[in-house]
Amino acid sequence: MPRYTVHVRGEWLAVPCQEAQLTVGWLGREAVRRYIKNKPDNGGFASLDDVHFLVRRCKGLGLLDNEDLLEVALEDNEFVEVVIEGDAMSPDFIPSQPEGVYLYSKYREPEKYIALDGDSLTTEDLVNLGKGRYKIKLTPTAEKRVQKSREVIDSIIKEKTVVYGITTGFGKFARTVIPINKLQELQVNLVRSHSSGVGKPLIPERCRMLLALRINVLAKGYSGISLETLKQVIEMFNASCLPYVPEKGTVGASGDLAPLSHLALGLIGEGKMWSPKSGWADAKYVLEAHGLTPVILKPKEGLALINGTQMITSLGCEAVERASAIARQADIVAALTLEVLKGTTKAFDTDIHALRPHRGQIEVAFRFRSLLDSDHHPSEIAESHRFCDRVQDAYTLRCCPQVHGVVNDTIAFVKDIITTELNSATDNPMVFASRGETISGGNFHGEYPAKALDYLAIGIHELAAISERRIERLCNPSLSELPAFLVAEGGLNSGFMIAHCTAAALVSENKALCHPSSVDSLSTSAATEDHVSMGGWAARKALRVIEHVEQVLAIELLAACQGIEFLRPLKTTTPLEKVYDLVRSVVRFGK
Repeated sequence: MPRYTVHVRGEWLAVPCQEAQLTVGWLGREAVRRYIKNKPDNGGFASLDDVHFLVRRCKGLGLLDNEDLLEVALEDNEFVEVVIEGDAMSPDFIPSQPEGVYLYSKYREPEKYIALDGDSLTTEDLVNLGKGRYKIKLTPTAEKRVQKSREVIDSIIKEKTVVYGITTGFGKFARTVIPINKLQELQVNLVRSHSSGVGKPLIPERCRMLLALRINVLAKGYSGISLETLKQVIEMFNASCLPYVPEKGTVGASGDLAPLSHLALGLIGEGKMWSPKSGWADAKYVLEAHGLTPVILKPKEGLALINGTQMITSLGCEAVERASAIARQADIVAALTLEVLKGTTKAFDTDIHALRPHRGQIEVAFRFRSLLDSDHHPSEIAESHRFCDRVQDAYTLRCCPQVHGVVNDTIAFVKDIITTELNSATDNPMVFASRGETISGGNFHGEYPAKALDYLAIGIHELAAISERRIERLCNPSLSELPAFLVAEGGLNSGFMIAHCTAAALVSENKALCHPSSVDSLSTSAATEDHVSMGGWAARKALRVIEHVEQVLAIELLAACQGIEFLRPLKTTTPLEKVYDLVRSVVRFGK
């Protein structure tokens, strides 16, 4: 008998369908009838006849015709949403699909796998896992390590040894010994009580990254999780069943407890969960729709799922990869601006940078030389002012290798720390199978990624700061020798006047965001956890800084392409003309 899971005003209802000829309209009315039946005030309706509604799929949000037959319009166990006409969205409403739903409606289950062993995951791998390009499997070596680690936990329980987090409470309750018959309840209570985060849920890409990274850490074999449970978690990842994880609530020691607890809550079939098939729904329904069963936690497994720095680190991976991309693009955009402002290439001479051989500086100078006027790529614009009386350019043009260069070196430094963190065991206690014992330590402390991501925000911001100054030079006729604000009919058209204001606003906002969060620490857990990293905020604000940098450089790119129009028919170098053509394929010249 077909069954459908229907979302009505924030509640999920399972509606069985006993007849093949029933329609979409019947399903909507039946769901509303069940909703009204469960409400003391009938949901505010005088009768079912007063309710007018639309029905749409949760996957892709496609509207359904009420007259269509269910067997034709929907698949068995599909998730749908009843939208009641006249309803206002409450501020705490969770949409059935996250932002960017058009992307998720095109989701295709990947065919390729990444084999995780806990030792070799890269930042690129994790970002690709977040984008849903791969499924996960364990290496045989990882499976053996996990099994041996679990044997230690089973031995502890059998021998009734007192060990933190396995047979005791947590934090301030570490000296409270828990009876053997309560050990499973202890783990479930841990997950429920620690699921105390707030804010918007992580978008699917970030939740996938978080779950994949936790799987990688568990694959190292120092957490004590059973292979059976770990494989259940992997099945949920591969089905793209993603728990509701609020973005705020971690202080970054003891690990990212709140977000990881929300992650674990979904895995045990509680709270909300999202999949491309269902949208947001009760976790138990989402798992059931994918033929999966909730995890039943064994002793130590709740703690194994929630103790670590994976929220900070997974967001840090995205930050590092986006920072690397925008840093490369910044060199291209700045080179185009230099051409429009008729700058010189002499400041990028190899011999100059050999005398100050910072790796990033040398790389950036090389990129500029490969993009600008040369025997290989001649520029008509450069040739037009070859014999001008200008001696040197402003710092925002001349010093790009020095300013952009240190940003590249910063990214490399941060990437090294984040990569180490990706493949580190961050549990407490650690389970050492080779020694047959557990040891309490502090690997869960997020100071390393927190400090690194604060540094990344400070470094990457400079790309926006210097870009905004170049935008000013492009828009200011006294500096550019171009029409004011890059528009032919100034006054009638304001051109890039307010685009520059937007860039200035973003740069100013970044100045506040670049204040390091990791310089702060507040004692928690009754002074048991008396120093914390605040790494969660370091990661989130690093991403915000990077987003602003991307936006400022986009404005500069548009301005430079606008400026080059006033130098036509002269051409720039072949590589930069290709950049111009790419921009013009989506943005036309503003007259």
